[in-house]
Amino acid sequence: MARKEQITKQIILDGAFNLLREQGIAMVTARKLASYIGCSTQPIFRVYRNMEELYTDLFDKAKAYYEDYCLRFEKGNVIPFVDLGLCYIQFAKEELNLFRLLFLSPHNDDNTMYDLINGKEHAFVIQEIKKIPNLNMNHAGDIFMKIFVFMHGMACMATNGEFDLSREEVIPMLEEAVTKFSRE
Repeated sequence: MARKEQITKQIILDGAFNLLREQGIAMVTARKLASYIGCSTQPIFRVYRNMEELYTDLFDKAKAYYEDYCLRFEKGNVIPFVDLGLCYIQFAKEELNLFRLLFLSPHNDDNTMYDLINGKEHAFVIQEIKKIPNLNMNHAGDIFMKIFVFMHGMACMATNGEFDLSREEVIPMLEEAVTKFSRE
């Protein structure tokens, strides 16, 4: 009777994801992952042809985690993009290594920053754009770009501790930016 495989693809991917969250993508190597999940590198390469294949699955898992994070984020602001901005900034603070992978690392054309922010199925950005009153759709892309640059700057500052404003301090800043950018 054949021995049952104990180290499954799911165990490898979950281990890689946890290692990524704790230590960053640079620490997700075959040896470190094998040590982390308690095996040799052989089961990893039995499941994955190479580390690039694992990184692809890992990136997809990080994207799905971000989307779920956004869906679970408490919303309550009427002004468009405020909740999305708060969520993005909080994600950068709470999930630094995932944020770095998703939003501060180069990736292929199938994973643009817009695609990541918008979410695969949930269209977070499109939902927010639709909330802007009297919006000329010809300017929607420009408005989003300005808002995103503002949100992204705040989130990047949060990743290195230079942004220690409270939620209550951030909300009026986001509201003012969204209001001004929407009028231009």
